[in-house]
Amino acid sequence: MRIAIDGMGGDHAPQETVAGAAQAASELGVEAVVVGRPERVQPLLESYPHLRFVPASQVIGMDEHPAQAVRAKHDSSMSVCARLCKEGRADAWVSAGNSGAIMAAALFLQGRIRGVDRPALGTVLPTTGEPAYFLDVGANVDSRPEFLVQFAQMGAVYAERVLGRARPRVGLLSNGEEEGKGDERTRDVYGRLKRLSAINFIGNVEPRDALAGRVDVVVADGFVGNLTIKMAEATAEFIFRTLRDEIPRSTLGKLGGLLIRSGVSRIRAGLDWREFGGAPLLGVDGVAVVAHGRSDARAIKNAIRVAKQAVEAGLVGKIREAVGR
Repeated sequence: MRIAIDGMGGDHAPQETVAGAAQAASELGVEAVVVGRPERVQPLLESYPHLRFVPASQVIGMDEHPAQAVRAKHDSSMSVCARLCKEGRADAWVSAGNSGAIMAAALFLQGRIRGVDRPALGTVLPTTGEPAYFLDVGANVDSRPEFLVQFAQMGAVYAERVLGRARPRVGLLSNGEEEGKGDERTRDVYGRLKRLSAINFIGNVEPRDALAGRVDVVVADGFVGNLTIKMAEATAEFIFRTLRDEIPRSTLGKLGGLLIRSGVSRIRAGLDWREFGGAPLLGVDGVAVVAHGRSDARAIKNAIRVAKQAVEAGLVGKIREAVGR
């Protein structure tokens, strides 16, 4: 399997990106193709002769307008990655760059699956049980009800094919479990999902229900989803930072810290976003994985793992079938 990696995307590119691609090639058995500016990337590849390189003369910055940048920079590293997939020279691509530009490049060059109005971006959500899949987390804002119905369909396919859930439970994020809760859009979506027999819709879920492992897929508008995920990440970081600062303040605290260190480390690892790597844009006619902008080598490797799993699961074809129904 051949996976293209945007060597110029992300805060730590290209050094960490190239190192992550090398780890993926060695550990995951994929053929990694790094795309980027020759003067920046090729010197790094001398240490990794097993990596392939494809040149790109342009880079899309994090502060550029996504659609305008993709249209103006035909030879950007993102566009070259998407083009490799469109032409069948790569099976998937990964980028930690401007997420809006990743979506624009995927849409302009690879297109949408027929029947999908808007692609969605999801992420794996840690819970007290098995991880859930949460979408949309930022690809769309002010989504129409029919978009959220499609998100539910695509999320169910992802949970089944990639996470291995038989008949995944789908919940709609709201401010209460009752059918009448939520704003007008949420109530509209609830009625549509309730009538959709193809998915296992269990109703509204509050954040606590999602974190308790009550559902396999959580559906929300991208604006709400993005804020929810960022608040969850910030809360986790705040708690661990507070524990790190407060526990050593006394001798008793230091002793207690030694006793709980291994347990805290396991909890932290389970919540580490780098282990989840990235998320595929669901609804794009091909596999395009969006990685975190702060991705280091480990996060890039895991984003490539996500891309590999999506290809092996036949994710695009299964979404095409689900939306077609």
